[in-house]
Amino acid sequence: MGESAPTTADEVASPAELAGLLDRHAYLCDDGLATACFLALRMGRPLFLEGEAGVGKTELAKTLALVLGAPLIRLQCYEGLDASQALYDWDFPRQLLHLRAAEAAGVADVARLEGELYDRRFLLARPLLQALETTPSVLLVDELDRADDEFEAFLLEVLSDFTITVPELGTIRAERPPVVVVTSNRTREVHDALKRRCLYHWLEHPSFDREVAIIRRRLPGTAGRLAGQVARAAQRLRERDLLKPPGVAETLDWTEALVALGARELDPGTAAVTLGAVLKYREDQQHVLGGGLDALLNGG
Repeated sequence: MGESAPTTADEVASPAELAGLLDRHAYLCDDGLATACFLALRMGRPLFLEGEAGVGKTELAKTLALVLGAPLIRLQCYEGLDASQALYDWDFPRQLLHLRAAEAAGVADVARLEGELYDRRFLLARPLLQALETTPSVLLVDELDRADDEFEAFLLEVLSDFTITVPELGTIRAERPPVVVVTSNRTREVHDALKRRCLYHWLEHPSFDREVAIIRRRLPGTAGRLAGQVARAAQRLRERDLLKPPGVAETLDWTEALVALGARELDPGTAAVTLGAVLKYREDQQHVLGGGLDALLNGG
């Protein structure tokens, strides 16, 4: 099946149509997520997605960019992130080279030289400014819960009117606001003020049937029996008391590893040697191995 033509946000007529467009790019979503995403597009509101790591929050933004034929601009959040790293910065090395070249050429007009130093060509656009200047675009603010409270307050201001003021240049306003997806793994609570600005959706781990469908859709060469066994094992692992239960991303990693080994089914021996594809903490692996892989694979 060929790639679908890019679709503008205004052309998506219903949540069901959006779900179908996402499906064409191998992203399967339920009615609740499709509706939240559709409303975010129709109302021009940011979509705030919370849920455990690996349930498909980031992947939704990536797939939505494919559906809309728009570039994905990603702002990865982390502790200590500040406005200059997210917004813009001046290219000091280029400014210095320009200053030296002007001096060598004998330019004596200080006011003119100062004006040239803060020309737009010396401005380095970081993700937020890139998103405002790119039409259309999808802005992914990933793992906002990792950033500090101060940055969260700054982001709220930007998302309120989609304008940025550069003192040396003036106000830059988005010709058309980007589609915004904000994600959080809920390692801390995000303030209510920002959530009120957004449409909210909590992503659960998929049901068994949906997880099998995701595996078959993303890894079409997977045997049906193997897909079912991996999905069932992943579901049971999430019921265990683990430091990091596997998300869909880990389920796909595990399946891909098994397929690479030529496995047609999941047995205790194969599961033991590939456990690092689905469990990324030594304590979790010891916990599962100590309980016996037969119990995990056969429902004990």
